[in-house]
Amino acid sequence: MTTPEVALPVPVVLVDDHDMFRAGVRASLDERVAVVGEASNVDAAVAVIREHHPPVVLLDVHLPGGTGGGGAEVVRLCADLVSGGVTRFLALSVSDAAEDVVAVIRSGARGYVTKNISATELSGAVVQVASGDAVFSPRLAGFVLDAFGTAAGEVSMADDELDRLSRREQEVMRLIARGYSYREVASELFISIKTVETHVSAVLRKLQISNRYELTRWAAARQMI
Repeated sequence: MTTPEVALPVPVVLVDDHDMFRAGVRASLDERVAVVGEASNVDAAVAVIREHHPPVVLLDVHLPGGTGGGGAEVVRLCADLVSGGVTRFLALSVSDAAEDVVAVIRSGARGYVTKNISATELSGAVVQVASGDAVFSPRLAGFVLDAFGTAAGEVSMADDELDRLSRREQEVMRLIARGYSYREVASELFISIKTVETHVSAVLRKLQISNRYELTRWAAARQMI
């Protein structure tokens, strides 16, 4: 299954307390993304997000202002936009600490990538999030799956739904749930991108799941990663 098409460029609000970093990100994003607003603290971020209603917000997790809750506080203060499907948050941070990752995802963010991501990958991540996918750097996905999986640990890994998937489909499903791109899955399993797409389509159909975000939660509930 390919990522659903979204209107390009994707309007984005960029939130980070370092002016130079924002300038660098703005200059590096490719033609698929258009920065329509910026902010350097919690209060300004909420104001500019409510002004523009962007499909995606690139959000640092450590921000001054507000009540000290940082990026997670911004997401919570925009909860109505998140629940209404208006705005999705993608955390972009130098931090890869488990507590930072889990906190911002629990608040409602759609994904989390670290600042060593390439400009092309970041632009692609914005498009994926705009389309409804969850996006994580592979290592960070494990933190999220551990956190949500623990809460739902009573669900058995060996269930009827899992039995519907072939061995290869299970391998693809685990990697996709961890946040791997189709290209990364293809490289990991030594198969073509087209074959990955075919397996993902089969997995989503068999599990009656509509997107990558729901697949991540399904896998987390079964402690499969």
